[in-house]
Amino acid sequence: MQKRILVTGGAGFLGCHLCERLVAQGHQVLSVDNYYTGRRENLSGLLGQPLFEAVRHDVTFPLYLEVDEIYNLACPASPVHYQRDPVQTTKTSVLGAINMLGMAKRLGIPILQASTSEIYGDPDVHPQVEDYRGLVSISGPRACYDEGKRCAETLFYDYNRRHGVAIRVARIFNTYGPRMNAEDGRVVSNFIVQALKNEPITLYGDGQQTRAFCFVDDLVDGLMRLMNVTKPLDSAVNLGNPVETTMAEIANLIVSMTGSRSEIVFRPLPQDDPRQRCPDISKAQELLHWTPKVPLQEGLRRTIAYFEDWLSRSRDPVRRMEIARAG
Repeated sequence: MQKRILVTGGAGFLGCHLCERLVAQGHQVLSVDNYYTGRRENLSGLLGQPLFEAVRHDVTFPLYLEVDEIYNLACPASPVHYQRDPVQTTKTSVLGAINMLGMAKRLGIPILQASTSEIYGDPDVHPQVEDYRGLVSISGPRACYDEGKRCAETLFYDYNRRHGVAIRVARIFNTYGPRMNAEDGRVVSNFIVQALKNEPITLYGDGQQTRAFCFVDDLVDGLMRLMNVTKPLDSAVNLGNPVETTMAEIANLIVSMTGSRSEIVFRPLPQDDPRQRCPDISKAQELLHWTPKVPLQEGLRRTIAYFEDWLSRSRDPVRRMEIARAG
């Protein structure tokens, strides 16, 4: 059955891939984005298609639409971007959630919140399970994002209890793939761009911190499976790859795969940077029958190919102007 689906943050890294998948399934898709971190270039394959519409709007302000489902992905998700304006980051998480939940309540429709593994903070439970309450600083530089997402989850649970809104909460772990922003400061995009430019690759601390990297196609599949669950849900579901990789391991792998001459340099560990991050996905496996399928090397190969093309286009003065105009 064709649905009309709203994706907030639809021009972002995750949002654009989700929009493409939904359109491919025959749904009418409305992307809402203020383009603070999202880019119209990410939607270039969808613009002009009859099933797709893109609207510039900031979710901290009310929005009145008629839709059948809402994926709420709007919020800067990398430290570089969410720390640039921390007050606005918190407002996007909290006011955005209130506005989207209000729409879901009015229309009687399901809504999915893109939460984050960051709500676990620097965890002392490993791997992280959904009922772990986290170890999060409320005063550190990452708190605007961590606490904003925690508050958004609280709002979702309260709207579910008080108003019967059908909620889905996805706690998303590190995700990578084509169309990542080269300047967002994330591990995979940073390392690949530095390697392709033969620049020093920056590792923080001793490089033994771990992350679990999920390819974007797998993550989008998990989001859609979560939205389509028929049983009532009143708690979060982890979505991510349960295979840990150290920062040093992924840096060396990327150097090898790109044939780079980059050297690896070490810098002090940023404040509140988690030492370990890895999801327990037992709940997703049982509830959604979901497990990531794309191996790390295959995902990196596809991501490296994207950035090779991006760098080639960005060096062309005409293409550089086109990319800038596309946002």
